[in-house]
Parts: sequence; C-alpha cells; structure tokens
Amino acid sequence: MEILQIVGVALVATFLALIVKEQKPNFAFLIIVFVGCTIFLFLVDQIYAIIHMIEQIAVNAKINMMYIETILKVIGIAYIAEFAAQITKDAGQGAVASKIELAGKILILAMAIPILTVMIETIIQMIPS
Repeated sequence: MEILQIVGVALVATFLALIVKEQKPNFAFLIIVFVGCTIFLFLVDQIYAIIHMIEQIAVNAKINMMYIETILKVIGIAYIAEFAAQITKDAGQGAVASKIELAGKILILAMAIPILTVMIETIIQMIPS
C-alpha cells in the first residue's frame, strides 16, 4: 500500500502549498519541489528492484548487456527529463520546460543510434543478395 502513502503525502503537500501560496508563493513552490523529490527518493528501492530484474532476465536470455544498459539509460533520461520539465512548468517557466523536453529527446535519439545501427545491419544481412 505504498501508493496510499505517496498519495497521502502528495495531497497534504498540495493543500499546504495552496494555503501557503497566498502569503509566500516561493515557499509553496519549494514545498512542492521537496515533496516531488521525496516521492522520487521513496521509489528508489522499487526502481533498483526493477533494474535488477531486467538485468537477470537479460542474462538468462543471453542478451548483450550493452543493449539493456542503453535501454535503461534511455528510460532514465525520459523520466528525469519529464520530472525536470514538470517542475519547471510548475515554476511558470514553460519555455525552459520545452527545452528540457527537447534535450531529453535528442539525448535519447543519440543513445539509440548504436542499437538502430545494429538492427539495420542485421536486417541487411537477412536480405538475400
């Protein structure tokens, strides 16, 4: 029932931020950022378990770990970029948030190029000459 704890903390922080926002908007924003980071840290153990499970499946399936590491990095970039963009949007900086999202997409594309290259080479090898 970890989700109930997360939702409870988030709702309390939201109500507190709404109350504080009238007097100190900057402090309300800091409350929200702190709670967001706290929720993320609360999930670190779950993230570690998921990564460990995926690595075990890859080892059992004899998949090259380079591909798994790249995919996990891509997923990490996507989540971190989304988290940062949402915080930036909460601060009222939509333009900066869109730049964070763009940077995340470009980094993901750059990391995916080696995998795409291997896939294309494999497909070319399968085509009869």
